Order: sequence, then C-alpha cells, then structure tokens
Amino acid sequence: MPNKIRKIAVLTSGGDAPGMNAAVRAVVRTCAYHGVECIGVYRGYEGLIEGDFKPMNARSVRGIINKGGTMLKSARSKEFRTKEGREKAFQNIIKEGIEGLVVIGGDGSFTGALVFNQEFGFPVMGIPGTIDNDIFGTTHTLGFDTALNTVVDAIDKIRDTASSHNRLFFIEVMGRDVGHIALNTGIAGGAEEILIPEEDLGLDRLKESLNRSRKTGKTSSIVVVAEGDKIGKNIFELKEYVDENMEGYDVRVSVLGHMQRGGAPSCFDRVLASRMGVKAVETLLEGETNYMVGLKNNKMELTPLEQAIKGKTKINLELLRVSDIMST
Repeated sequence: MPNKIRKIAVLTSGGDAPGMNAAVRAVVRTCAYHGVECIGVYRGYEGLIEGDFKPMNARSVRGIINKGGTMLKSARSKEFRTKEGREKAFQNIIKEGIEGLVVIGGDGSFTGALVFNQEFGFPVMGIPGTIDNDIFGTTHTLGFDTALNTVVDAIDKIRDTASSHNRLFFIEVMGRDVGHIALNTGIAGGAEEILIPEEDLGLDRLKESLNRSRKTGKTSSIVVVAEGDKIGKNIFELKEYVDENMEGYDVRVSVLGHMQRGGAPSCFDRVLASRMGVKAVETLLEGETNYMVGLKNNKMELTPLEQAIKGKTKINLELLRVSDIMST
C-alpha cells in the first residue's frame, strides 16, 4: 500500500451521534497500525481555525468505544464558512505538518470538507455520523441503529402508560427532512400510525385510522411522528385537532428530543464505526481523496463527497406497506 501521507488529522463536526468515539478510535488505531501519526482536532472546524490540536496514539483512545457523544467535541463554525476562516485552518494544518483529514459528521460537515479540498487541494475523507440516516451512499449512518433502539425503548415505556390509562400518545422523534427513525421505530413499537415527511397522509387519514382502531377494540393508541411531518405545524397541533374533532380520546404528547442522540452505541454502530475508520484511513493512504465511506450490501464502499451531499435518501416502500398491514 502506498504510504506517502505521514500525518492524518481527525475531527467530529455537526450534531453528535453514538459511534463517533468508536470511529475516532478506529482512525487513530489504523494510523498507528500503518505507522502514521494522528492528530485529534478538538471542536470540529473551529478547532482547525484555532489550532486546537492534540497528538493521539493507540492508548489515547482506550476505553471510548462504548461512550456516546464525541471525545473530540463538536462545534458549528461560522468562521469556517468564510474564505478567511478556511485560510486560517489551512495555515494551521500546514504548520502542524498534517497531510490528510478525516471528517466525521453529516452533509454540512462534508460540504466544508469538499470546499476545503477544492480551495487548497487538501486530501479529505468523510465518515457519515448522524442519527437521521439521511446521507446518500450508505444504508446506515453512525448512530442510526443506536437511536432506533433508544426510541423503541421509550415507546415501550410510554405504551405501558397509554394502556394503563386508555390514552392516545403522539410521540415525536427526530427527522426534520426524513422519516427513517419514525418509520422503523413505529413498526418496531407497534404504532397505530406513523407520520413522516415523505408521505403526507393528511388529517382525514389520521382520523380514519384512529377511528378504525377504536372500532376494533383498541383502548389505547401510539402515533409516531417525525418532527418534519407536514400534516400539522407541529405535534401539538395534531393533539389539538384530535381534541377538537374526536370525542373520547385522552391525548398526550411526548417529544423525545435530544435523548435520541445520547447513550452508549449499539454493537452494530461500534462495528460499523470500526470498519469505516479503517476504510477512511487506508483510502487516504492509497492516495484517494474527496470520498465518503459507506455501507452497501454489507461492504465498505466509497461515494464521492459531492454525490453524498447532493444525493437524497429514499424511504423504504416495503416498510411503508408493512406499517399499513401491521396497523390493521
């Protein structure tokens, strides 16, 4: 394997996701395996601008594979969006002797990496880390599987209360632009209805579904709602609609919020992060740049960063059909 690069930096950017620490660990230890120096960049692109660097070795990342969040911290950098800010970052990188950069984050983070490469010709690689699973070029992003398990656990607990008090619960999960979390957890949690941005089911469909459930003898109901669902302005508007148009329902709302991002990564996410970290470093060492590593057909594949940024993920139509059948 060509080994022209002697020092690689790694950073985490954007919203945190379970598995980011495992990916950092994989990058650092793959560098150590190949005899390459590794530099941790704290606070994402802001750290690049401020030169917040720390040399890392295999022992620096012990005990973090099971930790949620990111040990390197994350921050959104307005300055990096400017040419002047990126120039500062580049000068710091050159001063440190860094020759390649691994960025762990979402499409916004990848956009920054792509622009950085285009302006300075600097080698970059992306690892997709976001619980929304909304990055093109991979069936799973880091943190998605863990978030699903977290949400399903919450739904199971809420259902206990719903059943005890004959209540209807609207449960909001993350997913501003995509409904992957809502669709999967809705099926796994036995939801009577699942509302996602990709499918505008409408209030009439919701009303019909709830009435059908009640006629079949259901005394409590769970409706999982992606935060980007277009039926109402927000989940509380859905509650008001049911209160005003359907008698006999004791309606409650539960917004799961940022708890979905936290917690120890699942086994799946730990293994995925390890595979992605190895692939990202070895791809840089092979002289490639401007790619994102992703999971396709259980293999590590490369997708051009520009394609990963501009491409759109698609909702699983089979799961939509399954959810319709299961809500009967």
